Amino acid sequence: MIQRDYLVIGSGIGGGSACESIRKYDKRGSVTLVGAETYHPYKRWMLSKSFLREKTPPLKKLPHLDPGWYDSHKIETRLATMVTQVNIDRRLAVLGNGETIEFNKACLAMGSRPVRPPVAGVGLGNVIYLRTIRDALALREMAHLEKTIVIVGGGLLACEAAASLRQLKFKVSMMHRNAYLLNRYLDPETGAWITGYFAKHGVTLLLGESLNGFEGKTILRNIQTKSGNRIPAGVAVVACGAEPNLELVRNTPLAGPHGSPVSEYLETEEKGIYAIGDLAFYPDRIMGGVRRQTHWENAREQGLVAGANMTGKKRIRYEQVPYFWTEMFDLRLDFVGDFSLQPTRVVLKGAYAKKKFVVRYYQGDKLRALLLCHAAPREVDSAKTELRNALGK
Repeated sequence: MIQRDYLVIGSGIGGGSACESIRKYDKRGSVTLVGAETYHPYKRWMLSKSFLREKTPPLKKLPHLDPGWYDSHKIETRLATMVTQVNIDRRLAVLGNGETIEFNKACLAMGSRPVRPPVAGVGLGNVIYLRTIRDALALREMAHLEKTIVIVGGGLLACEAAASLRQLKFKVSMMHRNAYLLNRYLDPETGAWITGYFAKHGVTLLLGESLNGFEGKTILRNIQTKSGNRIPAGVAVVACGAEPNLELVRNTPLAGPHGSPVSEYLETEEKGIYAIGDLAFYPDRIMGGVRRQTHWENAREQGLVAGANMTGKKRIRYEQVPYFWTEMFDLRLDFVGDFSLQPTRVVLKGAYAKKKFVVRYYQGDKLRALLLCHAAPREVDSAKTELRNALGK
């Protein structure tokens, strides 16, 4: 049996950051990182942006840390490897090859997987779920062969992929059941402007349409909508959200309906076992309530906090203003705060036409979120400070 002081399950940015932080505070403890992908932790956010757009995929820019860093810091990496079972009481993890690791402390960083719509044809060739490097490489190849691409969804990933592919001059359509794009985050006026921006850049918009199924014998040929329309498609990119990978701890206290419940220190109710990133259902000390975030920045910061806490050398609370960013065509948008509730008041400063504005979202008299377009880093920092001050934090 293999014995380790620390076991990190998941080789995304959260898992990589946890290893980084463990090694910062504990130079000697034995660490194993186990991940299903064949790559060391990388910048997944690039896949729908520059990785799709550039003529040669920038593989060298993807790693978060140089792969040699793990060896030089004596962190064992088990890539292309699954943890198939975890015994919480005995602190044992069984790997796909049958080996067993006995651990002292563990970090759950398994991330999430794309939601597969419950419709016919989801397994057809040329139906892509953009999550991994392999998915992005396949999409690049298929796009050049098929030319006609339909993006199913209207969220961040859908918009980023559509913009990147359209910048390569492909024929791109977006099918979204809502009346405007990014409706999960934006007010109707800002959403209408963003939607119009995509239309001006040549994206065909199929709004108010819901997916009914994919048609084709082995390769996708049409997409069927619930209204009865059949849309010709050579490639479909399905971006209908993601769900946390909690199967490993299903039916244990580590898995809840909204993620893995953790304390403000990112520790589960099982002492010494932490959960981060797309899994962590954590108390938000700034915005209030409990939330789960699925953004790169959040996973990165939580990995650093959990790794430090695992060593026992630090005791750090996770306290971050929720934040993420996106780029689409020539737009850069920064999202600061809580966009999960419908605002009661929206205040625009600046002008959409100039692509330089700030939208403030209020619940009653309380500022809850800010959307910034083409803001400098110092302006984003100021927005975070403004929100903290407004909340008395």
